[in-house]
Amino acid sequence: MILLTLLFALPAAADVTSPSGKTVECYCTDRNHNRIELGETICLQVDGRMFMAQCQMSLNVPMWREVQEGCLSSSLDGAPPLSDPGSVYPKI
Repeated sequence: MILLTLLFALPAAADVTSPSGKTVECYCTDRNHNRIELGETICLQVDGRMFMAQCQMSLNVPMWREVQEGCLSSSLDGAPPLSDPGSVYPKI
């Protein structure tokens, strides 16, 4: 629940103009408090669930919106082999 609170305790701030004419920056933050720009998508883990989420605006507040179940990964750990290693000549 703390992570969820941290994810939604985002700085209220990218290219929104206040009534005084000043530009207010709007962005989201990740669990390490790194700045994530509007429109960027990252993998979030909340309450044991992992999903892809995009930084978006909702009612003038930056927030995370789930866009896909699960997370993308470039890891091949646990993936089935791409080919049968027995069919590769070992002296190449």
